[in-house]
Amino acid sequence: MSPKQPRVVAELGRPETPEEAAARKAAASRRHRENQTFSNLIVAIVACLGLVLVMVLVVLRPSPPPREPIDVAAAAASAEPSVGAPLIAPELPEGFDSNAAEIRVGADGVTTWYAGYVTPAEQFVSFTQALDANPTWLLAATDGAVAVQSGERTVGGLTWTEHDQRDAEDPGNFAFVLTTEHDASTVVVAGTAADDEIQTFVEAVSAALTAVE
Repeated sequence: MSPKQPRVVAELGRPETPEEAAARKAAASRRHRENQTFSNLIVAIVACLGLVLVMVLVVLRPSPPPREPIDVAAAAASAEPSVGAPLIAPELPEGFDSNAAEIRVGADGVTTWYAGYVTPAEQFVSFTQALDANPTWLLAATDGAVAVQSGERTVGGLTWTEHDQRDAEDPGNFAFVLTTEHDASTVVVAGTAADDEIQTFVEAVSAALTAVE
């Protein structure tokens, strides 16, 4: 069997030399690497454009319109027939916007009327009016704040017991708590607001509480 003859390269019209073969393979390898680098660059550009598009869609997404404050007085009037007792609706100055107002019934069967507000300083404050409450309910409703009683204050003819937990590690919405009793109602005020906003809120709640019959 005759040995295999070297392949004739059409461009040369003869078999290529070992040096020419090595140069051809090197050039082919270089072109492959360049093509691969270009492909990777295209993929990277497409990925970046996709990321930019996502960011633009997120940033430019229109914000939902601000939620209208809840009319606590109207909600109280609507809920009163279901509980058979007068419910408070404090008259607050502009800037106190309610974001919740509802009747709640706890596991202990105590019915409560709750309303939460955002203050002018963007803090939180709320009241909970319980009907025929008991000490167990009060302990739960104040998140245990009765254990750190810090004093009393008289507002609108009512004596409120204060529980200042603002130095606690994580008091949540119970940073400052006040409780009082009037007729069949036990009321808990809680929030994160500063003293002036708490005072304004408690004054309004006291006026509403002493006005109900």
